Amino acid sequence: LRLIESGKKDGAKLECGGNRHGDKGYFIEPTVFSDVTDDMQIAKEEIFGPVMQIMKFKTIDEVITRANSTIYGLAAAVFTTNLEKAMMVAQGVRAGTVWINCYDAFCAQAPFGGYKESGFGRELGEYGLQQYSEVKTV
Repeated sequence: LRLIESGKKDGAKLECGGNRHGDKGYFIEPTVFSDVTDDMQIAKEEIFGPVMQIMKFKTIDEVITRANSTIYGLAAAVFTTNLEKAMMVAQGVRAGTVWINCYDAFCAQAPFGGYKESGFGRELGEYGLQQYSEVKTV
């Protein structure tokens, strides 16, 4: 909730949600902010929860540059009808996973993990097994 309050304070427009859900556990309502700018904390932090920050852009190159300017790189998603542009963004963004026209879709055979400050190593797939293995030559 601290990051949601930060978004309101910094001037982002709260479109919906933003409150705690229920009285048990740590649940919040799905939350959407618009008019988010790069200097706002909710644009810089890796928020784990149902929080969406809507940010305007003019060019694909601008999107890639802005996405890569963060210290995080766990995952990204591109929603478009233009597959060529989607692949351009997917190749340019420094994130461990890039989803196209979906989000949070996993396959046990595909490795998952982040770049930069978003984790160490990979989970799932053959790459995920390497951290549990130790090579020995006899």
